[in-house]
Amino acid sequence: MELLSPKNWKDYELIDCGDFEKLERFGKCITIRPEPQAVWPKIYSNADWEKQATVKFIPKSSSSGDWKKLKQANDQWEIKYKVKNQKSKEHELVFRLGLTGFKHVGIFPEQAVNWDTIYNYLSPLNKPKFLNLFAYTGGASIAARAAGADVTHVDSIKQVVSWANENMQKSNLDNIRWMVDDALKFVKKEVRRGNKYQGIILDPPAFGHGPNGEKWQLEDNIAEMMNEVLQLLDTEKHLLILNAYSLGFSAMVPENLLRPFSVKNNSKLSVGELFLNAKSGVKLPLGVWGKFEK
Repeated sequence: MELLSPKNWKDYELIDCGDFEKLERFGKCITIRPEPQAVWPKIYSNADWEKQATVKFIPKSSSSGDWKKLKQANDQWEIKYKVKNQKSKEHELVFRLGLTGFKHVGIFPEQAVNWDTIYNYLSPLNKPKFLNLFAYTGGASIAARAAGADVTHVDSIKQVVSWANENMQKSNLDNIRWMVDDALKFVKKEVRRGNKYQGIILDPPAFGHGPNGEKWQLEDNIAEMMNEVLQLLDTEKHLLILNAYSLGFSAMVPENLLRPFSVKNNSKLSVGELFLNAKSGVKLPLGVWGKFEK
């Protein structure tokens, strides 16, 4: 099992986490946000957290809240991340961040390890096709597009897809195919069309809804989703990454879901956990992943 964490990201830093919160730096903005995985005590004092922080998220319910500005802060700002491949080719990805009512700021920083994997894998290929499901604000999509891929980006929330489009333009890229759709319904349609992809990434939530009220629950739907998704992969050349942010999931879950296909197609299978290294020395687990490539 591999433990993966982003490295050398100047615009992002996990400073500390504990007592169900995390202290993070996104560019010049330092945030305090809830974090259900951080069950241990903080390393730094509450006074130190408050002294460093720019803004703090105050929950009003399990899914929403307000941001309290502790110092002067913009509601929107930008950060950057450079994807690189083994031949030292690189592209700077630009993300517009913002203080949303759902504790998110527009990026999951632990996913940077997957952006590097995608960029490195796709760069040598000739116009590969790439599919990003549950695609959020498009980090994986723009990494794939920077590598020269024909990219399809699928998310159920129109405003989030517009946000991803903005990130694409800020990153000096174009021509990503945007789809506001339920991921499972979209995949089934692609199977019927006979479409194939050389790269696919899924980052499904534990719970969610499609644009027409379709219900998604990870434990109930992931097996059906993977059965459909695996039919979309080019059997000769492919990369698939499955992320699962669920408190109850082991890395053996994606391993068991992916192993039959990897054995049948002689793909290299690996599994592990994503985490963030805090400046304070603790490690914050942020989900399990499975990957195979050929």
